[in-house]
Amino acid sequence: MAVTLSEKAAKHVSNYLAKRGKGVGLRLGVRTSGCSGMAYKLEFVDEVVPEDMVFESYGIKVFVDPKSLPYLDGTQLDYAREGLNEGFKFNNPNVKDQCGCGESFNV
Repeated sequence: MAVTLSEKAAKHVSNYLAKRGKGVGLRLGVRTSGCSGMAYKLEFVDEVVPEDMVFESYGIKVFVDPKSLPYLDGTQLDYAREGLNEGFKFNNPNVKDQCGCGESFNV
């Protein structure tokens, strides 16, 4: 099982952590939400939770809780700019369907 960051995403997280002045990495998880059932959640990690799985890409640690991992296995988190919008993109091979607005998904 693995969760990875693209080089662009890792650079963005690294820059943000440096500006923030603290943090050991990024936590990625899922929560029940939206019209399709689940939504991604992202947060910076200041304290490590012992049960989290830890993956590393380009020097950035990604923390995933055990309940979220089956839904996120194989996911690559990318950072992209599309027109005037920029943000994280989740390349998750487990997604079977997404809602029209792209905020939620199901597996």
